[in-house]
Parts: sequence; structure tokens; C-alpha cells
Amino acid sequence: MKAVLPFLLALCLALGVTGGKKFKVDPKKSKVYGPGLEPHKIVYPARYLFIEPHDTKGNRIQKSLGANSFKVQVEGQSSEGTYCRVWVQVLDRYDGTYVARYRTYQTCRDTIIHVLYNGQHVGDSPYKIQDPVYSEHCYCPEGDIEAWQVAVGCPADYPQVTRDLAPFPQVDFDSILNAAAKRFDAAGSRSFCNYVVKNNQMYRKCYGQHVGFNMFMDNILQSLLRKMLLPDIEFIINLGDWPLVDPKVKPLLPIFSWCGSEDTADIIMPTYDLTEATLEMMGRVTLDMLSVQSNNDIPWDVKKPKAFWRGRDSRRERLDLIDLARAHPHLFNASLTNFFFFKEEEEQYGPKEKHISFFNFFDYKYQISIDGTVAAYRLPYLLGGSSVVLKQDSPYYEFFYHELKPNVHYIPFKRDLSDLVEKIEWARANDDQVKIIAENGRKYAQENLMPRDVYCYHAALFKEWSKRLTSEVRVRPGMEHVPIEEHEKRFGSCRCHRLTRHDEL
Repeated sequence: MKAVLPFLLALCLALGVTGGKKFKVDPKKSKVYGPGLEPHKIVYPARYLFIEPHDTKGNRIQKSLGANSFKVQVEGQSSEGTYCRVWVQVLDRYDGTYVARYRTYQTCRDTIIHVLYNGQHVGDSPYKIQDPVYSEHCYCPEGDIEAWQVAVGCPADYPQVTRDLAPFPQVDFDSILNAAAKRFDAAGSRSFCNYVVKNNQMYRKCYGQHVGFNMFMDNILQSLLRKMLLPDIEFIINLGDWPLVDPKVKPLLPIFSWCGSEDTADIIMPTYDLTEATLEMMGRVTLDMLSVQSNNDIPWDVKKPKAFWRGRDSRRERLDLIDLARAHPHLFNASLTNFFFFKEEEEQYGPKEKHISFFNFFDYKYQISIDGTVAAYRLPYLLGGSSVVLKQDSPYYEFFYHELKPNVHYIPFKRDLSDLVEKIEWARANDDQVKIIAENGRKYAQENLMPRDVYCYHAALFKEWSKRLTSEVRVRPGMEHVPIEEHEKRFGSCRCHRLTRHDEL
């Protein structure tokens, strides 16, 4: 009997059967949409589009049709007359929808995107693009920030940007830089970089001993500069996790950081983790906001009704969590993976657990998000998965936290963990309601934490920041020019049609 079960499951998926119901997919009534259909206008490291299957009555199918149900092909001619090198993946989100993503490595012309279901074209496929399609590493600005925002479809504003910049209606950066150098230039404990963008070129000077994280700022700035003409701007970015700006100390300094807190006044950007996952998608990272939606096919009703957590010992509450888990093994699967901050307590709270794939976290219904040194940067991925998030109350926040609503997008628990057991027991007793919260959190991530949103937020922040600078933006003495990374010559010439030959040189 065991040998027959895999065969029956595969047969059901092939027939489009879920829960005893057979779906008849209508390729023409099904929908295909997303920025990946406009690759000539919208350049991301990995373009992506969505497939939404509908049946013959026009009803959306909300169950998986199987991982291999849809095929996507991206074809084009390189500048040298050969086939374009394009890598394509189709990801099953197990809710009836699919994500197709593709990465181009050279300029493609006469590009055609085929979206197929059982050999039949879906929606308005094939999609034909007349204009050139450029790779991520082509320098080919669409226009200024406003033109790019319109082309991409960015939101009109971001309340968090407005809130963060409100204390800085006018900024004389000459005085700001001097004050920051005196206040924060502590080589052993704090590191930051002063960036200038002038004539769409990047310059920086870093302060402190540990400045390796400047690569994250370099990479996103380079990616933005290839896509749009940024205004001349100057800013300081904190290279550490802890926010720096004490609002009680005057003058108030505008420092860009990846994490904020309720008792500091830093200007928040998307974290380096989420940004890197966007830039390296289909590259050297495996966990990103698309992959996390497609790597666990266990239905809600089959997930284990326990709270799951893995992480290092970067906060005392994480050790407290281990105590709770040991006292209530029927409610938790929680272990530490590394000891550093509380190494002297390893014997009590160990042994260290072996690595488990992040995608396997979602074998469990309840995911615990608990602060590390600051906010836990994994929250976007936990929201984008297929479980519900239980989030610790915290003064720390990322750029999107203030949009999340407790008991709508996640289940909150107290900072000291005193009600965590109670919240898990409530979740187990209210499964239908908790499933809705899980779906809301996932929907929020799908609509607000995708690659488009990471780029749009940076663009909006830099645009609004540029309006506040009153001093002349200039390249300061001692600054290093960071040239924009060039398109790989082995993949042929970029040949941006928006630039003159002089611009390219």
C-alpha cells in the first residue's frame, strides 16, 4: 500500500485533483500578470510574473495543480545574433498561484515570453517585447526617479519615510558630517560611511574599524544607479545593527540605519538581509521572498501544531524560550544553534542543534519571531511562508513593521514571554481564526515585501531626502569613487538605446 500512495498522489496532481475535486483549467481564462511582462521597462536582478489559473467557468483555482503544470520560456536574440542566455524557474505557491522568475545575462532583442499549460498558451501568451531587454548589470537609466517610479508602479508615498524625515525639513550637511564624525567615530564599536551621489556616480568615505558592511550599501546604490538618474545626494549610513541617534542629544543627526527603535530617531532603510536577497535572487542566495513562498507544500491541516524556533543566543529571552520549550514539549520545538553571547551557559541550554533548512520551518503551524541583538531580520520570510507568526513585543522595528497589525497579520506575545504558552494554547484552540491570520500575513508579504517594494522604498527615501539638502552636494576630500560595476563583456555588449555613445563611455 505504501508503494501505491506516491503514485496516487502524482496522478491526482496531474489531473488537477485536490480534496476529491477535479479542476478543468481554462488557459485562456487564466491570468498572467506582474512586472516580468514588461522587462524592457522594469529591470530587476530576477524578473518575476504571476500565473493565476482559472477554470472553464472563470473561477479562480485555489489549490495546487502540481509543480510541473506550467512551463515558461523566455526567448530572444543577443546583440551578436545568438540565443539569449536566460535562466527561468516556475515556483508553485501551493495556493493555486505560481510565480515564474527569470534572470537574463545579456541584452535580449525580439524577446518572447511563452506561458504554457499542457502545451497551450495561458492568458495573452505569447508576450512579445519589441524594445531591448537588459540584464541587471547594464547601465541604462530609465530616467529620473519620478519617471522610474511611474514605470514600475511604486506607491505614492511611504508613511515610514515621512515619519523618519519629519525632524529634518532642511539639512546643512557640512555641519552634520562634522558632528557625526565627533559623536560616532569610535573605531572599535561604531562604523559608518558618508556617501555622495554626484552626476549619477557614487563616492564614499568610511569611518571605524569594521566597515565591511559597506558592500551592502554599495550594491543597492549601484543597482539603483543603473536603473535611474538619482538626484545629487549625500547621506550617512550606520553599518551596525543598533540604531545610533539619541533624540535627546542635540543637534539631532540624520543617520540612515537598517533597524530602528522607539527610543531612537534613525532613518530606516530595508535591511541589508532583505536587500541582498533581492539583489542576489537566482544567484548566490537561496532564501528570498519568492523562494520562501514555494518551498513547503505541507497543507495547513497537516502541519504540526507546535511553535517552532531556531537561532543563536543573541538575547536572554532566547534562553528563556528554551526553558519554556523544555517545560512544555508538546507546544514547542525550539533549540539554539550557536552560542556566543552566553557561551558560559552552553552546558545548561545546549547542546547546539544541527542546521535545519529554513524551508522546513514551515512543517510547523506556529513560527516564533523573537529579537536577536535588534529586530529579527527573518520576519519578512516568516510572514511570506505558510505558517502563522507569533511575534515578540519589541521596541525595535524594520521599515515595514508599523504597517503590521497584531492579531491581523501576526499573533503578539509579551516581551518577557510570560504569555507565550497561553498564546500557543489559544492558537491550538482557534485553528480557523489562526489560519486566517497566517493568510493575512502571507498576503501582506506578497503585496509589500517583494523585490519591487525593496527598490521602491529606497527610491522614495532618496527622492524625499534630496529635497531636504540645502548645502551643495560635492565630492569631499578623501572620498573613494566606487565605479558602477560593468556588464560582463563575455555576455556581449549592453548597447543601451537610451544613451549616446558618449554617455556609455
